[in-house]
Amino acid sequence: MDERDNVAIVANDGGLPAGTVFACGLALRDRVPQGHKVALADLPVGSAVRRYGVTIGVAESDIAAGSWVHERLLRMPEARSLDGLPVATARTQPLPPLDGHVFDGYRNADGTVGTRNLLAISSTVQCVTGVIDYAVRRIREELLPRFPNVDDVVSLEHAYGCGVAIDAPDAPVPIRTLRNLALNPNFGGEVMVVSLGCEKLQPERLMPAGTIPIADLRGDAQLDVVCLQDDAHVGFESMIESILRSAERHLERLNARRREPCPASDLVVGVQCGGSDAFSGLTANPAVGHMTDLLVRAGATVMFSEVTEVRDAIDQLTARAATPEVAAALVEQMAWYDAYLARGGVDRSANTTPGNKKGGLSNIVEKAMGSIVKSGSAPVAGVLAPGQRLGEAGAPRKGLVFAATPASDFVCGTLQMAAGMNLHVFTTGRGTPYGLAAVPVVKVATRNDLARRWHDLMDVNAGRIASGEATIEDVGRELFELLLEVASGRRETWAERWKLHNSLALFNPAPVT
Repeated sequence: MDERDNVAIVANDGGLPAGTVFACGLALRDRVPQGHKVALADLPVGSAVRRYGVTIGVAESDIAAGSWVHERLLRMPEARSLDGLPVATARTQPLPPLDGHVFDGYRNADGTVGTRNLLAISSTVQCVTGVIDYAVRRIREELLPRFPNVDDVVSLEHAYGCGVAIDAPDAPVPIRTLRNLALNPNFGGEVMVVSLGCEKLQPERLMPAGTIPIADLRGDAQLDVVCLQDDAHVGFESMIESILRSAERHLERLNARRREPCPASDLVVGVQCGGSDAFSGLTANPAVGHMTDLLVRAGATVMFSEVTEVRDAIDQLTARAATPEVAAALVEQMAWYDAYLARGGVDRSANTTPGNKKGGLSNIVEKAMGSIVKSGSAPVAGVLAPGQRLGEAGAPRKGLVFAATPASDFVCGTLQMAAGMNLHVFTTGRGTPYGLAAVPVVKVATRNDLARRWHDLMDVNAGRIASGEATIEDVGRELFELLLEVASGRRETWAERWKLHNSLALFNPAPVT
Protein backbone atom coordinates (compact mmCIF):
# COMPACT_ATOMS: atom_id res chain seq x y z
CA MET A 1 0.00 0.00 0.00
CA ASP A 2 2.97 2.32 0.57
CA GLU A 3 6.65 2.13 -0.25
CA ARG A 4 7.44 2.29 3.49
CA ASP A 5 5.38 -0.84 4.24
CA ASN A 6 7.07 -4.00 5.51
CA VAL A 7 3.93 -6.16 5.15
CA ALA A 8 1.55 -6.82 2.25
CA ILE A 9 -1.68 -8.82 1.97
CA VAL A 10 -2.32 -11.95 -0.06
CA ALA A 11 -4.95 -11.08 -2.67
CA ASN A 12 -5.47 -14.58 -4.13
CA ASP A 13 -8.85 -16.25 -3.61
CA GLY A 14 -8.45 -18.91 -0.93
CA GLY A 15 -5.04 -17.61 0.15
CA LEU A 16 -1.69 -19.21 -0.66
CA PRO A 17 0.11 -22.29 0.74
CA ALA A 18 3.48 -22.39 2.45
CA GLY A 19 6.30 -22.63 -0.07
CA THR A 20 4.70 -20.26 -2.58
CA VAL A 21 7.42 -18.16 -4.20
CA PHE A 22 6.68 -14.68 -5.50
CA ALA A 23 8.31 -13.02 -8.51
CA CYS A 24 10.48 -10.95 -6.17
CA GLY A 25 11.92 -14.15 -4.68
CA LEU A 26 10.03 -14.00 -1.36
CA ALA A 27 8.86 -17.46 -0.24
CA LEU A 28 5.94 -18.04 2.14
CA ARG A 29 6.96 -19.82 5.33
CA ASP A 30 3.30 -20.34 6.35
CA ARG A 31 -0.03 -20.77 4.67
CA VAL A 32 -1.49 -17.25 4.50
CA PRO A 33 -5.29 -16.84 4.15
CA GLN A 34 -6.69 -14.36 1.64
CA GLY A 35 -6.51 -10.80 2.91
CA HIS A 36 -3.96 -11.60 5.61
CA LYS A 37 -0.52 -10.08 5.92
CA VAL A 38 2.86 -11.52 5.03
CA ALA A 39 6.16 -10.07 6.25
CA LEU A 40 8.18 -8.62 3.39
CA ALA A 41 11.34 -8.49 5.52
CA ASP A 42 12.59 -9.83 8.84
CA LEU A 43 10.78 -8.03 11.67
CA PRO A 44 12.74 -8.28 14.94
CA VAL A 45 10.87 -8.20 18.24
CA GLY A 46 9.89 -4.62 19.12
CA SER A 47 10.04 -3.38 15.53
CA ALA A 48 7.27 -1.38 13.89
CA VAL A 49 4.93 -3.25 11.52
CA ARG A 50 3.84 -0.85 8.79
CA ARG A 51 0.89 -0.85 6.40
CA TYR A 52 -0.48 2.25 4.64
CA GLY A 53 2.84 3.82 5.57
CA VAL A 54 1.92 3.95 9.26
CA THR A 55 2.70 1.74 12.24
CA ILE A 56 -0.24 -0.62 12.74
CA GLY A 57 1.49 -2.71 15.41
CA VAL A 58 4.71 -3.66 17.17
CA ALA A 59 6.18 -7.15 16.75
CA GLU A 60 5.83 -9.15 19.99
CA SER A 61 8.44 -11.68 18.80
CA ASP A 62 10.84 -12.11 15.90
CA ILE A 63 8.91 -12.50 12.62
CA ALA A 64 10.84 -13.91 9.67
CA ALA A 65 10.31 -12.66 6.12
CA GLY A 66 7.59 -14.72 4.42
CA SER A 67 5.73 -15.39 7.69
CA TRP A 68 2.02 -14.88 8.28
CA VAL A 69 1.60 -11.67 10.32
CA HIS A 70 -1.61 -11.80 12.39
CA GLU A 71 -3.01 -10.06 15.44
CA ARG A 72 -1.55 -12.52 17.96
CA LEU A 73 1.95 -11.49 16.92
CA LEU A 74 1.32 -7.75 17.28
CA ARG A 75 0.97 -5.25 20.10
CA MET A 76 -1.32 -2.37 19.22
CA PRO A 77 0.37 1.04 19.42
CA GLU A 78 -0.90 3.70 21.79
CA ALA A 79 -3.55 6.04 20.43
CA ARG A 80 -2.27 9.35 19.08
CA SER A 81 -2.59 12.12 21.66
CA LEU A 82 -5.24 14.71 20.93
CA ASP A 83 -2.73 17.41 21.83
CA GLY A 84 -0.28 18.86 19.35
CA LEU A 85 -2.12 17.68 16.26
CA PRO A 86 -1.53 19.27 12.86
CA VAL A 87 -4.34 21.77 12.28
CA ALA A 88 -5.47 22.72 8.78
CA THR A 89 -1.95 22.16 7.46
CA ALA A 90 -2.74 20.03 4.39
CA ARG A 91 -2.61 22.33 1.41
CA THR A 92 -3.80 20.51 -1.67
CA GLN A 93 -4.44 22.02 -5.07
CA PRO A 94 -8.22 22.57 -5.41
CA LEU A 95 -9.75 20.13 -7.86
CA PRO A 96 -11.53 21.69 -10.84
CA PRO A 97 -15.34 21.94 -10.63
CA LEU A 98 -17.29 19.13 -12.24
CA ASP A 99 -20.26 20.64 -14.06
CA GLY A 100 -23.09 19.32 -16.17
CA HIS A 101 -24.16 16.29 -14.11
CA VAL A 102 -27.86 16.07 -13.24
CA PHE A 103 -30.37 13.63 -11.81
CA ASP A 104 -34.16 13.60 -11.67
CA GLY A 105 -35.22 14.34 -8.11
CA TYR A 106 -38.11 15.63 -6.03
CA ARG A 107 -37.65 19.26 -5.03
CA ASN A 108 -38.75 20.21 -1.52
CA ALA A 109 -39.89 23.64 -0.39
CA ASP A 110 -37.02 23.87 2.12
CA GLY A 111 -34.44 23.60 -0.67
CA THR A 112 -33.57 19.93 -0.19
CA VAL A 113 -34.13 17.29 -2.88
CA GLY A 114 -35.46 13.77 -2.46
CA THR A 115 -34.37 10.73 -4.43
CA ARG A 116 -37.51 8.84 -3.42
CA ASN A 117 -41.10 9.93 -2.70
CA LEU A 118 -42.12 8.27 0.57
CA LEU A 119 -44.70 8.73 3.28
CA ALA A 120 -43.01 8.43 6.68
CA ILE A 121 -44.91 7.86 9.91
CA SER A 122 -43.05 9.01 13.01
CA SER A 123 -43.80 7.88 16.55
CA THR A 124 -43.21 9.46 19.93
CA VAL A 125 -42.77 6.17 21.78
CA GLN A 126 -42.04 2.49 21.13
CA CYS A 127 -45.44 1.47 22.56
CA VAL A 128 -47.24 2.40 19.32
CA THR A 129 -44.94 0.46 16.97
CA GLY A 130 -47.24 -2.55 16.63
CA VAL A 131 -50.22 -0.36 15.78
CA ILE A 132 -48.22 1.56 13.18
CA ASP A 133 -46.95 -1.66 11.62
CA TYR A 134 -50.54 -2.88 11.23
CA ALA A 135 -51.59 0.48 9.79
CA VAL A 136 -48.69 0.47 7.32
CA ARG A 137 -49.83 -2.90 5.96
CA ARG A 138 -53.36 -1.50 5.49
CA ILE A 139 -52.00 1.65 3.82
CA ARG A 140 -49.97 -0.42 1.36
CA GLU A 141 -52.92 -2.66 0.53
CA GLU A 142 -55.76 -0.13 0.46
CA LEU A 143 -54.34 3.34 -0.20
CA LEU A 144 -51.06 3.14 -2.10
CA PRO A 145 -52.64 1.66 -5.28
CA ARG A 146 -54.60 4.93 -5.59
CA PHE A 147 -51.40 7.02 -5.41
CA PRO A 148 -49.04 5.65 -8.08
CA ASN A 149 -46.48 8.47 -7.72
CA VAL A 150 -45.75 7.55 -4.09
CA ASP A 151 -43.02 4.94 -3.77
CA ASP A 152 -43.90 3.48 -0.37
CA VAL A 153 -44.84 4.15 3.24
CA VAL A 154 -42.30 3.62 6.02
CA SER A 155 -42.47 3.55 9.81
CA LEU A 156 -39.73 5.43 11.68
CA GLU A 157 -39.81 3.00 14.60
CA HIS A 158 -37.54 3.28 17.63
CA ALA A 159 -37.21 2.18 21.28
CA TYR A 160 -37.19 5.64 22.86
CA GLY A 161 -39.80 8.01 24.29
CA CYS A 162 -40.64 6.71 27.75
CA GLY A 163 -38.94 4.92 30.65
CA VAL A 164 -35.97 7.24 30.11
CA ALA A 165 -34.55 10.31 31.83
CA ILE A 166 -36.18 12.64 29.33
CA ASP A 167 -34.46 15.72 30.81
CA ALA A 168 -31.00 14.15 31.12
CA PRO A 169 -28.12 16.29 29.80
CA ASP A 170 -27.69 14.16 26.66
CA ALA A 171 -31.41 13.59 25.97
CA PRO A 172 -31.38 16.15 23.14
CA VAL A 173 -29.34 13.70 21.03
CA PRO A 174 -32.02 11.01 20.53
CA ILE A 175 -34.82 13.60 20.48
CA ARG A 176 -33.25 15.71 17.74
CA THR A 177 -32.41 12.51 15.84
CA LEU A 178 -36.08 11.51 15.78
CA ARG A 179 -37.11 15.04 14.80
CA ASN A 180 -34.60 15.24 11.98
CA LEU A 181 -35.43 11.76 10.70
CA ALA A 182 -38.95 13.02 10.03
CA LEU A 183 -37.48 15.88 7.97
CA ASN A 184 -35.39 13.65 5.66
CA PRO A 185 -35.58 14.94 2.05
CA ASN A 186 -37.11 11.67 0.84
CA PHE A 187 -40.29 12.39 2.84
CA GLY A 188 -41.26 15.53 0.97
CA GLY A 189 -41.90 17.64 4.07
CA GLU A 190 -44.94 15.60 5.09
CA VAL A 191 -44.68 15.08 8.85
CA MET A 192 -47.13 12.61 10.38
CA VAL A 193 -46.85 11.49 14.01
CA VAL A 194 -48.54 8.70 15.98
CA SER A 195 -48.54 9.16 19.77
CA LEU A 196 -49.75 7.01 22.63
CA GLY A 197 -50.64 9.94 24.86
CA CYS A 198 -49.01 9.27 28.23
CA GLU A 199 -45.37 9.08 27.14
CA LYS A 200 -42.63 11.41 28.32
CA LEU A 201 -41.71 12.44 24.77
CA GLN A 202 -44.85 14.40 23.93
CA PRO A 203 -45.46 15.41 20.28
CA GLU A 204 -44.87 19.08 21.07
CA ARG A 205 -41.44 18.23 22.44
CA LEU A 206 -40.59 16.02 19.49
CA MET A 207 -41.73 18.66 16.99
CA PRO A 208 -41.74 22.12 18.61
CA ALA A 209 -43.43 24.93 16.72
CA GLY A 210 -41.35 26.14 13.80
CA THR A 211 -39.43 22.89 13.21
CA ILE A 212 -41.52 21.84 10.19
CA PRO A 213 -40.59 24.32 7.47
CA ILE A 214 -42.81 22.73 4.83
CA ALA A 215 -45.93 23.01 6.97
CA ASP A 216 -45.38 26.74 7.44
CA LEU A 217 -44.90 27.26 3.72
CA ARG A 218 -48.09 25.29 3.06
CA GLY A 219 -50.00 27.45 5.50
CA ASP A 220 -50.78 24.46 7.72
CA ALA A 221 -48.85 24.98 10.95
CA GLN A 222 -50.81 22.34 12.86
CA LEU A 223 -48.71 19.28 13.70
CA ASP A 224 -50.52 16.21 12.41
CA VAL A 225 -50.77 13.81 15.38
CA VAL A 226 -52.90 10.71 15.86
CA CYS A 227 -53.08 10.07 19.63
CA LEU A 228 -54.20 6.53 20.42
CA GLN A 229 -55.45 7.43 23.90
CA ASP A 230 -57.82 10.11 22.61
CA ASP A 231 -61.39 9.60 23.84
CA ALA A 232 -62.58 9.59 20.23
CA HIS A 233 -60.96 6.20 19.68
CA VAL A 234 -63.28 3.35 20.58
CA GLY A 235 -61.52 0.12 19.83
CA PHE A 236 -58.53 -0.83 17.74
CA GLU A 237 -60.22 -0.34 14.37
CA SER A 238 -61.02 3.29 15.13
CA MET A 239 -57.31 3.91 15.83
CA ILE A 240 -56.38 2.37 12.49
CA GLU A 241 -59.05 4.36 10.65
CA SER A 242 -57.69 7.60 12.15
CA ILE A 243 -54.19 6.73 10.97
CA LEU A 244 -55.47 5.86 7.48
CA ARG A 245 -57.43 9.12 7.21
CA SER A 246 -54.36 11.11 8.18
CA ALA A 247 -52.15 9.12 5.79
CA GLU A 248 -54.55 9.73 2.92
CA ARG A 249 -54.19 13.50 3.24
CA HIS A 250 -50.40 13.23 3.11
CA LEU A 251 -50.48 10.76 0.24
CA GLU A 252 -52.60 13.13 -1.85
CA ARG A 253 -49.94 15.85 -1.55
CA LEU A 254 -47.05 13.45 -2.14
CA ASN A 255 -48.78 12.01 -5.20
CA ALA A 256 -48.87 15.44 -6.82
CA ARG A 257 -45.07 15.64 -6.81
CA ARG A 258 -43.03 14.89 -9.92
CA ARG A 259 -39.35 14.33 -10.59
CA GLU A 260 -37.49 17.17 -12.26
CA PRO A 261 -33.89 17.71 -13.36
CA CYS A 262 -31.64 18.68 -10.45
CA PRO A 263 -27.90 19.35 -10.41
CA ALA A 264 -25.63 16.77 -8.79
CA SER A 265 -24.94 19.42 -6.14
CA ASP A 266 -28.33 18.50 -4.60
CA LEU A 267 -27.09 15.03 -3.67
CA VAL A 268 -26.36 14.29 -0.01
CA VAL A 269 -24.47 11.00 0.09
CA GLY A 270 -23.61 9.06 3.23
CA VAL A 271 -20.67 6.64 3.00
CA GLN A 272 -20.07 3.79 5.41
CA CYS A 273 -18.37 0.40 5.67
CA GLY A 274 -19.41 -2.71 7.57
CA GLY A 275 -18.23 -6.30 7.70
CA SER A 276 -14.85 -4.85 6.69
CA ASP A 277 -11.79 -6.82 5.71
CA ALA A 278 -8.22 -6.10 4.64
CA PHE A 279 -9.45 -5.43 1.08
CA SER A 280 -11.69 -2.59 2.25
CA GLY A 281 -8.79 -0.14 2.32
CA LEU A 282 -7.35 -1.57 -0.90
CA THR A 283 -10.34 -1.64 -3.28
CA ALA A 284 -13.83 -0.49 -2.25
CA ASN A 285 -13.00 2.35 0.13
CA PRO A 286 -10.41 4.02 -2.16
CA ALA A 287 -12.94 3.75 -5.02
CA VAL A 288 -15.55 5.39 -2.80
CA GLY A 289 -12.93 8.02 -1.98
CA HIS A 290 -12.53 8.80 -5.67
CA MET A 291 -16.33 8.95 -5.99
CA THR A 292 -16.37 11.33 -3.01
CA ASP A 293 -13.92 13.65 -4.73
CA LEU A 294 -16.08 13.66 -7.88
CA LEU A 295 -19.19 14.46 -5.86
CA VAL A 296 -17.48 17.29 -3.95
CA ARG A 297 -16.21 18.70 -7.25
CA ALA A 298 -19.82 18.60 -8.49
CA GLY A 299 -20.91 20.64 -5.45
CA ALA A 300 -22.59 17.76 -3.60
CA THR A 301 -22.41 16.92 0.09
CA VAL A 302 -20.72 13.72 1.28
CA MET A 303 -20.81 12.51 4.87
CA PHE A 304 -18.30 10.05 6.31
CA SER A 305 -18.65 8.87 9.89
CA GLU A 306 -17.78 6.37 12.63
CA VAL A 307 -15.82 8.05 15.42
CA THR A 308 -14.48 4.68 16.54
CA GLU A 309 -12.99 4.01 13.12
CA VAL A 310 -11.31 7.36 12.54
CA ARG A 311 -9.88 7.92 16.04
CA ASP A 312 -6.52 6.45 15.05
CA ALA A 313 -6.35 8.65 11.96
CA ILE A 314 -7.25 11.88 13.72
CA ASP A 315 -3.97 13.57 12.79
CA GLN A 316 -4.71 13.02 9.10
CA LEU A 317 -8.20 14.50 9.48
CA THR A 318 -7.24 17.57 11.51
CA ALA A 319 -4.54 18.28 8.93
CA ARG A 320 -7.24 18.21 6.23
CA ALA A 321 -9.64 20.41 8.22
CA ALA A 322 -10.70 23.47 6.24
CA THR A 323 -10.27 25.70 9.30
CA PRO A 324 -8.90 25.46 12.85
CA GLU A 325 -12.51 25.50 14.07
CA VAL A 326 -13.29 22.36 12.08
CA ALA A 327 -10.17 20.67 13.48
CA ALA A 328 -11.28 21.58 17.02
CA ALA A 329 -14.73 20.10 16.35
CA LEU A 330 -13.12 16.84 15.18
CA VAL A 331 -10.98 16.68 18.31
CA GLU A 332 -14.05 17.32 20.48
CA GLN A 333 -15.77 14.22 19.08
CA MET A 334 -12.65 12.07 19.56
CA ALA A 335 -12.27 13.32 23.15
CA TRP A 336 -15.87 12.31 23.88
CA TYR A 337 -15.05 8.80 22.66
CA ASP A 338 -11.88 8.58 24.75
CA ALA A 339 -13.86 9.60 27.85
CA TYR A 340 -16.57 7.08 26.99
CA LEU A 341 -14.02 4.25 26.85
CA ALA A 342 -12.50 5.38 30.15
CA ARG A 343 -15.90 5.37 31.86
CA GLY A 344 -16.52 1.84 30.63
CA GLY A 345 -13.09 0.57 31.64
CA VAL A 346 -12.32 -0.72 28.12
CA ASP A 347 -10.04 0.32 25.30
CA ARG A 348 -10.43 0.88 21.58
CA SER A 349 -9.28 -2.66 20.72
CA ALA A 350 -12.88 -3.85 21.18
CA ASN A 351 -13.84 -2.36 17.82
CA THR A 352 -12.46 -5.04 15.52
CA THR A 353 -14.92 -7.93 15.25
CA PRO A 354 -14.16 -11.63 14.76
CA GLY A 355 -15.18 -11.18 11.12
CA ASN A 356 -12.81 -8.24 10.66
CA LYS A 357 -9.96 -10.38 12.00
CA LYS A 358 -10.91 -13.35 9.83
CA GLY A 359 -10.77 -10.95 6.89
CA GLY A 360 -7.19 -9.97 7.76
CA LEU A 361 -7.58 -6.85 9.91
CA SER A 362 -5.34 -7.19 12.94
CA ASN A 363 -6.59 -4.23 14.98
CA ILE A 364 -8.44 -0.93 14.92
CA VAL A 365 -5.36 0.99 13.73
CA GLU A 366 -5.19 -1.02 10.51
CA LYS A 367 -8.98 -0.82 10.17
CA ALA A 368 -8.98 2.95 10.64
CA MET A 369 -6.39 3.52 7.92
CA GLY A 370 -8.54 1.62 5.44
CA SER A 371 -11.72 3.30 6.63
CA ILE A 372 -10.83 6.96 6.25
CA VAL A 373 -9.94 6.65 2.57
CA LYS A 374 -13.69 6.71 1.85
CA SER A 375 -13.41 10.44 2.52
CA GLY A 376 -11.24 11.04 -0.53
CA SER A 377 -8.84 13.97 -0.59
CA ALA A 378 -11.02 17.08 -0.21
CA PRO A 379 -10.74 19.34 2.85
CA VAL A 380 -13.07 18.46 5.71
CA ALA A 381 -15.58 21.31 5.53
CA GLY A 382 -17.44 20.73 8.79
CA VAL A 383 -18.51 18.41 11.60
CA LEU A 384 -22.01 17.31 12.58
CA ALA A 385 -22.75 16.24 16.14
CA PRO A 386 -24.86 13.06 16.54
CA GLY A 387 -28.42 13.66 15.37
CA GLN A 388 -27.66 17.10 13.95
CA ARG A 389 -29.04 18.06 10.55
CA LEU A 390 -27.12 19.71 7.72
CA GLY A 391 -27.80 23.42 7.74
CA GLU A 392 -29.02 23.60 11.33
CA ALA A 393 -27.70 26.46 13.44
CA GLY A 394 -23.93 26.36 13.09
CA ALA A 395 -23.96 23.11 11.09
CA PRO A 396 -22.21 22.75 7.72
CA ARG A 397 -24.30 22.62 4.54
CA LYS A 398 -22.03 21.51 1.69
CA GLY A 399 -18.82 19.70 0.86
CA LEU A 400 -17.10 16.88 2.73
CA VAL A 401 -18.59 16.59 6.23
CA PHE A 402 -17.71 14.38 9.18
CA ALA A 403 -20.96 13.23 10.80
CA ALA A 404 -20.07 11.92 14.25
CA THR A 405 -21.61 8.48 14.81
CA PRO A 406 -20.71 5.18 16.46
CA ALA A 407 -19.45 2.43 14.15
CA SER A 408 -22.55 0.21 14.50
CA ASP A 409 -24.01 -0.01 11.00
CA PHE A 410 -27.60 0.89 11.79
CA VAL A 411 -26.80 3.56 14.36
CA CYS A 412 -24.55 5.18 11.76
CA GLY A 413 -27.18 4.83 9.04
CA THR A 414 -29.87 6.26 11.32
CA LEU A 415 -27.79 9.30 12.20
CA GLN A 416 -26.78 9.93 8.57
CA MET A 417 -30.48 9.76 7.64
CA ALA A 418 -31.24 12.31 10.35
CA ALA A 419 -28.47 14.52 8.96
CA GLY A 420 -30.34 14.62 5.64
CA MET A 421 -28.74 12.08 3.32
CA ASN A 422 -30.74 11.06 0.27
CA LEU A 423 -28.36 8.32 -0.96
CA HIS A 424 -26.16 5.83 0.87
CA VAL A 425 -23.02 3.93 -0.24
CA PHE A 426 -22.00 0.95 1.86
CA THR A 427 -18.84 -1.13 1.36
CA THR A 428 -18.32 -4.64 2.73
CA GLY A 429 -15.73 -7.38 2.52
CA ARG A 430 -17.23 -10.08 4.72
CA GLY A 431 -20.76 -9.37 3.44
CA THR A 432 -23.86 -7.97 5.13
CA PRO A 433 -27.49 -7.63 3.98
CA TYR A 434 -27.58 -4.08 5.37
CA GLY A 435 -30.28 -1.82 3.95
CA LEU A 436 -32.44 1.19 4.79
CA ALA A 437 -36.16 1.46 4.06
CA ALA A 438 -36.09 5.22 3.50
CA VAL A 439 -32.86 5.76 1.52
CA PRO A 440 -31.44 3.75 -1.41
CA VAL A 441 -28.29 1.86 -0.39
CA VAL A 442 -25.64 1.05 -3.02
CA LYS A 443 -23.61 -1.95 -1.83
CA VAL A 444 -19.97 -2.33 -2.87
CA ALA A 445 -18.07 -5.62 -2.54
CA THR A 446 -14.36 -5.42 -1.72
CA ARG A 447 -13.52 -8.87 -3.17
CA ASN A 448 -14.32 -10.79 -6.36
CA ASP A 449 -15.26 -13.85 -4.35
CA LEU A 450 -17.90 -11.98 -2.36
CA ALA A 451 -19.27 -10.34 -5.52
CA ARG A 452 -19.62 -13.78 -7.15
CA ARG A 453 -21.26 -15.47 -4.17
CA TRP A 454 -23.53 -12.52 -3.31
CA HIS A 455 -24.21 -11.60 -6.94
CA ASP A 456 -27.78 -10.52 -6.17
CA LEU A 457 -26.90 -8.44 -3.11
CA MET A 458 -23.84 -6.45 -4.25
CA ASP A 459 -24.39 -3.58 -6.70
CA VAL A 460 -20.73 -2.94 -7.56
CA ASN A 461 -17.68 -5.21 -7.48
CA ALA A 462 -14.58 -3.29 -6.42
CA GLY A 463 -12.61 -6.55 -6.17
CA ARG A 464 -11.66 -6.01 -9.82
CA ILE A 465 -9.14 -3.45 -8.55
CA ALA A 466 -7.17 -6.14 -6.66
CA SER A 467 -7.24 -8.52 -9.64
CA GLY A 468 -6.07 -5.81 -12.04
CA GLU A 469 -9.26 -5.69 -14.13
CA ALA A 470 -10.09 -2.10 -13.15
CA THR A 471 -8.49 0.88 -11.49
CA ILE A 472 -9.61 2.80 -8.41
CA GLU A 473 -10.60 5.63 -10.73
CA ASP A 474 -12.62 3.29 -12.97
CA VAL A 475 -14.72 1.98 -10.09
CA GLY A 476 -15.02 5.43 -8.51
CA ARG A 477 -16.40 6.86 -11.74
CA GLU A 478 -18.73 3.86 -12.09
CA LEU A 479 -20.09 4.56 -8.60
CA PHE A 480 -20.56 8.26 -9.37
CA GLU A 481 -22.56 7.48 -12.51
CA LEU A 482 -24.54 4.75 -10.76
CA LEU A 483 -25.56 7.18 -8.02
CA LEU A 484 -27.06 9.54 -10.59
CA GLU A 485 -29.09 6.66 -12.03
CA VAL A 486 -30.26 5.43 -8.62
CA ALA A 487 -31.08 8.97 -7.48
CA SER A 488 -33.21 9.43 -10.60
CA GLY A 489 -35.20 6.27 -9.93
CA ARG A 490 -33.94 4.67 -13.13
CA ARG A 491 -31.95 2.02 -11.28
CA GLU A 492 -33.07 -0.04 -8.30
CA THR A 493 -30.47 -1.27 -5.81
CA TRP A 494 -30.52 -4.91 -4.71
CA ALA A 495 -31.47 -3.86 -1.18
CA GLU A 496 -34.48 -2.00 -2.62
CA ARG A 497 -35.46 -4.93 -4.81
CA TRP A 498 -35.48 -7.38 -1.90
CA LYS A 499 -36.81 -4.71 0.51
CA LEU A 500 -33.95 -5.40 2.92
CA HIS A 501 -33.79 -3.15 5.94
CA ASN A 502 -33.36 -3.38 9.66
CA SER A 503 -34.82 -1.28 12.43
CA LEU A 504 -33.50 2.21 13.02
CA ALA A 505 -31.19 2.51 16.01
CA LEU A 506 -30.88 5.63 18.13
CA PHE A 507 -27.66 6.80 19.72
CA ASN A 508 -28.36 7.48 23.40
CA PRO A 509 -25.04 8.65 24.88
CA ALA A 510 -26.17 8.62 28.53
CA PRO A 511 -27.48 5.71 30.62
CA VAL A 512 -31.26 5.55 30.87
CA THR A 513 -33.05 5.36 34.22
